[in-house]
Order: sequence, then C-alpha cells, then structure tokens
Amino acid sequence: MSTVLIVDDSQTLRQMLSDLLQKNGIKVVEATNGIEAKEQIRASVPDLVITDLIMPQMNGYELCRWIKNEPTTQNLPVLICSTKSEEFDRYWGMKQGADAYITKPFHPPELIKTVKQLLRDAH
Repeated sequence: MSTVLIVDDSQTLRQMLSDLLQKNGIKVVEATNGIEAKEQIRASVPDLVITDLIMPQMNGYELCRWIKNEPTTQNLPVLICSTKSEEFDRYWGMKQGADAYITKPFHPPELIKTVKQLLRDAH
C-alpha cells in the first residue's frame, strides 16, 4: 500500500484529500506546514507528497526545493495542489522540482488519476 503525505494548513482540505485517497486504498499521513512535513519525511519517507503552496513557516515551494535537493528524497514525487492558478505559479512550481500541479478546487477523479500516475512512475 502506498503512503501519501498531505501538507496543507487547511484542516478541511486535508480531510477531503485524506478521505478521497483512503477510499482509493492509499495510506495517508498529514502535516500542517513545510516544517512539520520535513520532520515526517525524515522519520519515514512517503511514496508521494501532496503540498499546498501558501502555508505558515515554510511554504510549498520551499518544501519542494528541500525534497528535491536531499539525496534521500530527490526521487520522491511532489504534487502541488494550490489555489494559485496562474501560469506563472504552475511554471514556478515545476521549476522547484514539482512532478505535477493541480489547482483548487480540484476534480477528485483528476486528482486520483494524477496521484496513481505519479505513484506508478515512481516505482
């Protein structure tokens, strides 16, 4: 079973994503910001990280950059899920090393398809 780390400061969004992923047979761990996410990743590397961009303490761009610059996690797929929907935001997210970018509000089937694709590509 794959494990996905959801990083978002919104409890509601974490719950929605968590329910959706668990219904699809995916184990979920959660963090409320980038600092928490780093601690979780150091403790146990998940199979995929879904991160928001706008969060306190450490944003999604910084988290993505950290993941991709660490030798132990550089191949860990990162999916950015953000309300920032401008082409520039998507471009900047991909420049930080993100493997995919989905805007909120997202369509659950699209999100699941992207998650499964990233998990498949990683293994």
